[in-house]
Amino acid sequence: MLAHGPPFRLLPRIDSDNHFFWTSGADGRLRFLRCRSCESFVHPPAPRCPQCLAEYLTPEPVSGRAVLESFTVNHQQWVPGAEPYMVAWVSIVEQSDVRLTTNLIDVALEDVHIGMPVEVIFEHNDDVYLPLFRRVGGEK
Repeated sequence: MLAHGPPFRLLPRIDSDNHFFWTSGADGRLRFLRCRSCESFVHPPAPRCPQCLAEYLTPEPVSGRAVLESFTVNHQQWVPGAEPYMVAWVSIVEQSDVRLTTNLIDVALEDVHIGMPVEVIFEHNDDVYLPLFRRVGGEK
């Protein structure tokens, strides 16, 4: 089984706090808020840094590289004829406590393992760029 995303996607609600995150893939860069006081990345977007409580957070691009922390395969056919797909939990290499729930794509299930290096690619739907991940060096 080669993992692809689900057959349909529910798109996130975009607001002034998360707009930068859901649209940053337009230029191929993954972005998170970063505290200008302690330099911690913050995700999900918040009005204050959870580390030092500073209010000055700005979006900053990251490398797009991450590590696979956990995954599961969804076999439930929510849409008739849908193929199974992988739901993954990844941590970015810049700060391991910043994690995303995402889909792992373009990789065979037998090749997936915890600790596997992955990289972001974006799926464009309407005005949203969904960050998905694939094995580093996967299909272009």
